[in-house]
Amino acid sequence: MIEGLKITAVLAVMLMSMAALSACNTVEGFGEDVEATGENIEDTANSNK
Repeated sequence: MIEGLKITAVLAVMLMSMAALSACNTVEGFGEDVEATGENIEDTANSNK
């Protein structure tokens, strides 16, 4: 009984770790998109001076 509980706990921790790591990639990608949008706005503003 205790052995099965240990395996379940390890699997739960692994799943939570995978979810956290994938969320980091998503946030990083979102940050890159925002940065690219900001650069495009800046370029457009500079070309219309």
